[in-house]
Amino acid sequence: MSIAPAAVSSGAEAAEWIPDGPYNLAGTVGTLQCGPHDPSFIVQGPDRWLAFRTSDGPVTLALRQRGSLNDSRIQATAWGPGAARALESLPRLLGAEDDWSAFDSPRFRAGLPELARKGRYLDPGLRLPASRRMLDTVARAILEQKVTGLEAKRAWRYLLTRYGDAAPGAGDSAPAALRLPPTAEQWRRVPSWDWHKAGVDSKRSATILRAALVASGLERLASLPGGEAVRAGLRSVPGIGVWTVAEVVQRTHGCPDSISVGDYHLAAYVGAALTGRRTDDAGMIELLEPWRGQRQRVVRSLYSSGFRKPTFGPRLSPEDHRRR
Repeated sequence: MSIAPAAVSSGAEAAEWIPDGPYNLAGTVGTLQCGPHDPSFIVQGPDRWLAFRTSDGPVTLALRQRGSLNDSRIQATAWGPGAARALESLPRLLGAEDDWSAFDSPRFRAGLPELARKGRYLDPGLRLPASRRMLDTVARAILEQKVTGLEAKRAWRYLLTRYGDAAPGAGDSAPAALRLPPTAEQWRRVPSWDWHKAGVDSKRSATILRAALVASGLERLASLPGGEAVRAGLRSVPGIGVWTVAEVVQRTHGCPDSISVGDYHLAAYVGAALTGRRTDDAGMIELLEPWRGQRQRVVRSLYSSGFRKPTFGPRLSPEDHRRR
């Protein structure tokens, strides 16, 4: 893989990243988007527009994939004080550190369930990104605790639109709605009535506020390679448990093994995919044990296969916390 400067108009910086082997930009960075109306991650035609903060300041980043699946290059253009820093960390964000070679080896693949082999065949360009954006990812994961995806995405959209700053200017081509996630200070300034309007109960809002109070410590976890030290640091915040930790490190560190124990749907999905029957968390862990170290890659490959579990039984219904 390689990254090189690229020509760009005045006021912006650009680079081009060339991955080794097949690459799928949409599938790789899509997990960083909190729903199709995420103000900090907007898809506009062939471009993915991201707004976030770096140690040098905020940045607007536009990504576009050129070429074919097996011979592609990723063009990145960045605006704002954090532009150079964002481009410096671009390969990591795009999954350059995510090594699937062991997973793709003939011996390992032969032992995979058929659906996982199918999923990897259908999406050989999938990588696990490593954003290293701790507070943003922690806040999003907390909003997703014990509620439907629809509720969490609505809350994220409402809070970013109301409390996130406008993204650095990127010319007429940039989406006007692009916003930066709130800083720790901005999260702490959200009043109780706006948590209420966002549909966020007091338990989740209190956990986000606790995370915001130790934001500098959380951000230091970004420099660690992953593993138990990162998990322990996240769990030190009351209200952050194993499910939230898994959801975070999958996105911040590209963890290939973390599975979301406690997820409302995942265990039933894995059970249906691997055995044809629903299972619980203990059953899911047992089923995935043969692939420990690669369990998140197995789960992502199952999703890539297109398999959908039968929709029997009750669905988790949204709760309107604004009426409480």
